[in-house]
Amino acid sequence: MTQSRKSLRPGVLLSRLRRALPPISLLMLTVAGIVNAFGVVLFLSPVALYDSGISGTSMLFAQIARGIIPFSLFLIVLNVPLFLYGLRREGSTFTIRSIYTVVIYSLAAAFFGRFVTPGASPIAGSDLLLCAIFGGLISGVGSGTTIRYGGALDGIEVLAVIFSRRLGMTVGTFVMTYNALLYVVAGVIMGSWVLPLYSIVTYAIGIKAVDFIVEGLDKTKAAMIITDHPQDICRELSAAFGTGITLIDAHGYYSGDSKTMIYFVVNRFQIARMRTIVHDIDEKAFISITEVSDLFGKNAK
Repeated sequence: MTQSRKSLRPGVLLSRLRRALPPISLLMLTVAGIVNAFGVVLFLSPVALYDSGISGTSMLFAQIARGIIPFSLFLIVLNVPLFLYGLRREGSTFTIRSIYTVVIYSLAAAFFGRFVTPGASPIAGSDLLLCAIFGGLISGVGSGTTIRYGGALDGIEVLAVIFSRRLGMTVGTFVMTYNALLYVVAGVIMGSWVLPLYSIVTYAIGIKAVDFIVEGLDKTKAAMIITDHPQDICRELSAAFGTGITLIDAHGYYSGDSKTMIYFVVNRFQIARMRTIVHDIDEKAFISITEVSDLFGKNAK
């Protein structure tokens, strides 16, 4: 039996599903799909605002189909082939988690749709701004949670990863370009620019919500310190903060002098104190501070 046939055996497939969807991931991806559906169906869809990516495309197609083909079905028909297309590039775990979340999103959208009548959100009424803000916020939380747990809710992200480099653009630019074209097409087809413009508000808020979920509110800061007094500075930083410090050998490009670079992780409330300690010891020390989204493992002291 060939390797490909073995991989299609029910026992092998079930084993892969279990590895790709451990209990915590299964729970959080289920919650993510339901939350996303709540934001889109109860806030955006009733007032004809559009989500971004394939989700927004599905909403537009459902409007054009006038209910003959529901939004929930378009979600699966448009998304699943894109995730399968990116299987080799993204891997089976990502693909399984993404498809699972999209299916949950679709089922939840069909369920919530039973309680919605066109023209007004059951929560925010016909206020387009409130619908745009809270629809984008809630759906962004759902999308961010999906990304946080190793999947994606929108197949356009797979296309962006595959084709953006070939087109000479970044992934973010690819997604933004797609959404801009989506809103322009929606405006032309529907004969109104008010709803696409409010949809841009939804998109902007959704991006910020995704960033919040994926990266966190209080991002850790990484300080890179170049100094002629590394031992003195490290001793004082260690005494003040009690955290690990890494020393990296370096040298100046123009002078050729040997330098020591200190890598030190702090939170935003510690930056001012850290800067004072460093410059009290070496007023010529160069300090560069960048944001760190995630930290894994322990830094040795």
